[in-house]
Amino acid sequence: MTGSATLLESGSLKWLVDCGLFQGSKDLEERNRSVRPYRPEEISLILLTHAHIDHSGLIPKLVREGFKGKVVCTKATRDLCEIMLRDSAHIHEMEAEWQNRKGRRAGRDGAQPLYTQKDAENSLRCFQAVDYEERVTLAEGLRVRFRDAGHILGSAIVEIWVEEGGTEKKVVFSGDLGGLKQPIVRDPSRVDEADVLWLESTYGDRLHRSREETVQEFLGILQDAISHHAKVVIPAFAVERTQDIIYVIGQFIRQGVLPSMPVYIDSPLAISATEIFKRNPDCFDGETRDVLLKGGDPLDLPEIIYSRTSEDSKAINEDSRPGIIISASGMCESGRIQHHLKHHLWRPESHVVIIGYQAQGTVGRRIVDGAKTIRLFGEEIAVRAHIHTLGGFSAHADQKGLLEWVSHFRNPKIEVIVNHGEEKVSTVLAQAIRRQFPFSVSTPRWREKRTLFEAVEQVPAEQVMPEREGEEEAPEVEETVSSLMKELNRSARELSRRLKKEKSRGKQVHDPRWLKRLADVNAELEELKVELEGQ
Repeated sequence: MTGSATLLESGSLKWLVDCGLFQGSKDLEERNRSVRPYRPEEISLILLTHAHIDHSGLIPKLVREGFKGKVVCTKATRDLCEIMLRDSAHIHEMEAEWQNRKGRRAGRDGAQPLYTQKDAENSLRCFQAVDYEERVTLAEGLRVRFRDAGHILGSAIVEIWVEEGGTEKKVVFSGDLGGLKQPIVRDPSRVDEADVLWLESTYGDRLHRSREETVQEFLGILQDAISHHAKVVIPAFAVERTQDIIYVIGQFIRQGVLPSMPVYIDSPLAISATEIFKRNPDCFDGETRDVLLKGGDPLDLPEIIYSRTSEDSKAINEDSRPGIIISASGMCESGRIQHHLKHHLWRPESHVVIIGYQAQGTVGRRIVDGAKTIRLFGEEIAVRAHIHTLGGFSAHADQKGLLEWVSHFRNPKIEVIVNHGEEKVSTVLAQAIRRQFPFSVSTPRWREKRTLFEAVEQVPAEQVMPEREGEEEAPEVEETVSSLMKELNRSARELSRRLKKEKSRGKQVHDPRWLKRLADVNAELEELKVELEGQ
């Protein structure tokens, strides 16, 4: 789901589409440590769809490891990356410092940050901004155009024309697609031609509530909090979600359906991002521009309070008035939001409003999934507050929106590759596309290699790109099974090695969660063995 990055090669040219950070479980985050398979020094370009860290957050490490090419993106994406990559580096440095303090007490240290603020600064020198709708030749046989993806400020669909052997093919990366009628940003651009489409699937298995219903539910939550003299805590991504919430609250106040109340923006990153939004009005939709033309500020409120320092942040919870706290991180994994959750999760009168995607393994996901307690700062906190999940505020299109966007492609022979989503979600969306369109559809595995285009006399594309569950059986099944078995054995040996290493360090390796996951994997293997014996 996170860590979005796709490496493409044509002749001697290599380039990435996105270079994102894995976020969530420790197993996922461990992937961030190794970028060598990319051979950064051999990569000429990174085409960046947008600034979110799960798409841009590994660029500084790639630069440190030898990347010397250009990072091509929209101007707004470049502006946002200037603050987001610095912030990400600061978090990695702080985490390493904390690990070392903890390690020294146990007689060990040496933790290194994934990358530093100096690495982030160096990476920013690689950025090259292009305009929406501008066709740009980046290398011989490689042209691109960035179209508005309607996801966040500056987000883009990337159209890529590749010429090889006198033949030109078109590859389209959807990036993260926004839903229709989102505040501030425009709706996604329509694309109708491609030979291969890489399609995101974040919410590919579900439908969001309508925007109107979501806004009304949000209004009801705020009115209830005011009547009970309580606070509303909103974990929000610093970019887009925070600005959307400011905009909607402003609309409530302008319409007279909500009295003015304190709104705390408790995230230095969100504050900086809001300033960048104000500097990029060319990305706004018609409704937001109308507010500007009438002399208003769509991102201002009568009682908005920006908390820039830690002292400002601590003062929020000393204010007894009802109010709204918007704080990062959006998945509750780090940052000031954890302090506010610690202060409010156990209070029955408080409200926690989840408005964005929560990746597996994150604190936010555990809250959404109904955890009775959450561990924060070494303390178990009871979850007694009202928990609300408002999918209609999501920056991502739902299944209906994704299918509607795909419906504009006119090439019946297009290959649709469904990625950037949890595996089961990608599978559901792929099945929905097959039912509705005549397109060839598949879902890739992590680090899977594919040949997209070959000469007619060579191996047909449908054989090079084997389909998965529920599709026609791929050729050379025995070879596929053999490679998967080798990978399984290799993973088992590596897991055993790591457990022994942790045990030798005196760590407790009999964590009940680990044991349950191992038991689940073993049970699935046993079921497979029984199935094979019965054939």
